[in-house]
Order: sequence, then structure tokens, then C-alpha cells
Amino acid sequence: MSLALKIVLAVVSVILTISILLQSSNSAGLSGSIGGGAEQLFGKKKSQGYEGLLSKISTVTAILFIVLSLVLVALE
Repeated sequence: MSLALKIVLAVVSVILTISILLQSSNSAGLSGSIGGGAEQLFGKKKSQGYEGLLSKISTVTAILFIVLSLVLVALE
């Protein structure tokens, strides 16, 4: 059982890494928020499309990663 959980943890960690690396960066920083960053924040629909899907995948895999890690520590 421990081996199966370790394999699932490895797969989840690879998916988490890939989904985070595929997301676009927020390089605007503080200057972007002062000079019209609110327009970009409310103008784009980030909850839909490619970025929204990657965000949901990242959230789910991060939760799975934490839960699987805690289960593996509890078993050992």
C-alpha cells in the first residue's frame, strides 16, 4: 500500500509541477496595480479558459499532494 501511495504521490507532484510551470506569470508587480492593474484584473475573465483550468488543476493537485504526504507520514 505504501508503494502505491508513493507512486500516486510522484504522479501528482509531476502534474502539479507542470500545471504551475504552464501558468502565465504576474510580472506587472506594484507598478501594474498602480497604473491600471485594476483594469486588467476586472477586464479579463481569468476564471474561464486555459488559465482558469490550470488554476483549478493546480489547486486540486496541491491538495492531493498535501493529503498524500500526510497519509504517507502517518503510515511510516
